[in-house]
Amino acid sequence: MTFTDLNINTPLLNALNDLGLSEPTTIQEKAYPVIMSGKDMVGIAQTGTGKTIAYLLPCLRQWKFTKEKHPQILVVVPTRELVIQVVEQVENLTKYMNIRVAGVFGGINMIRQTPLIVAGIDVLVATPGRLLDFALNGTLKLKSIKRFIIDEVDEMLNLGFRPQLIRVIDLLPAKRQNLMFSATISEELKDLVHDFFIEPLEIEAAPTGTPLENIKQIGFKVPNFNTKVNFLEFLLKNNPEFSKVLVFTSTKKLADALYDGLIEKFPDQLGIIHSNKSQNNRMETMRSFKASEYRVLIATDIVARGLDISDVSHVLNFDIPEVPENYMHRIGRTGRADKKGVAISFITKPDKESREGIEALMKQKIPMSAMPEEVEISKELTVDELPQVKMKNTLVKLPKIEEGGAAFHEKKDKNKKVNMKVRRADAMKIKYKKPKTRGQKKK
Repeated sequence: MTFTDLNINTPLLNALNDLGLSEPTTIQEKAYPVIMSGKDMVGIAQTGTGKTIAYLLPCLRQWKFTKEKHPQILVVVPTRELVIQVVEQVENLTKYMNIRVAGVFGGINMIRQTPLIVAGIDVLVATPGRLLDFALNGTLKLKSIKRFIIDEVDEMLNLGFRPQLIRVIDLLPAKRQNLMFSATISEELKDLVHDFFIEPLEIEAAPTGTPLENIKQIGFKVPNFNTKVNFLEFLLKNNPEFSKVLVFTSTKKLADALYDGLIEKFPDQLGIIHSNKSQNNRMETMRSFKASEYRVLIATDIVARGLDISDVSHVLNFDIPEVPENYMHRIGRTGRADKKGVAISFITKPDKESREGIEALMKQKIPMSAMPEEVEISKELTVDELPQVKMKNTLVKLPKIEEGGAAFHEKKDKNKKVNMKVRRADAMKIKYKKPKTRGQKKK
């Protein structure tokens, strides 16, 4: 099947031709007729399968011109990088259409984004928090929304956006079409669908955990952090085919440490991106990597979800992720658009449980290879790798303390400090052992 076989208008077909797209992917082919029917839908597909175009094509096909300034199509995504990517995709698809699109996200001043909304928009792409900011201050009206799309829902729920999502849904008109796209489906996601969707159809392009056929997976047993750095340096120096490498670390601290360990040997070839970096830094780093100005991009899982980075030659798991699904999202950054890719994983002894979880999800083993003998094995361990000394917590039995007598003799009544008010007559009686009188005359 080609896009021509679908009920797509000429402006969209021309835009697809300009993008070099002629045949729909599985999720695009399955989702198109369902979305065109107006029914609610839940799409389950792995990253890199064309989910963005799968929901944008039918939504843009059904868009109708209006003089209103309020958006008709609302797309909610978890990260600012995804906002930028979806906006770019909308602009590519509407090259021959008069559609206004804008993206809003946190991290920058709202004043800079307000003119985009006030000028009038047809398609709005937003992160949940910033969307609520504009909706609650009155700048943005959601009364005209006809199609509501939540992309990368599983990641949004993992980031704790469920309360914001529910608040956004409460602000939307009752008559609308709900679309949801995710790589995995959890119980929390099922509850969200049950509460807010109306008899949705579930479309699945590939079962969760199915390894992408275009990706060659290789695993290496590496003892520690410094040896991993040496191995990565060896791979980059001796393999020119490592032309566009995406390196994943488990934490921001490890990403910074790896960057510091390699930047002197590969000046102007490395980029780094994680949530501690400023918005401008993240955007510029991502632009440089996409433009192949950087050979290597070191990142945490923030860029593993949904970002379309073309021509990534290798994905390298510097650390094995604890969540098995994240492994699939990571390696899905390569081998896109029917191209071949390679996913390399550095595996240590503590990674055994995580590795078994990944292999159980994929229902296959990660092929292992021996580390080249030329790679220097470092014996220097980081603070986190040092063996933890476990002290036995022995409780010492304290001697029984016997209760003794009073330390002092009881004070006399006259020496006791008691805050009691004594009448003068009573005081005289105590002093003279008889009532004190003033010689009152007897009657």
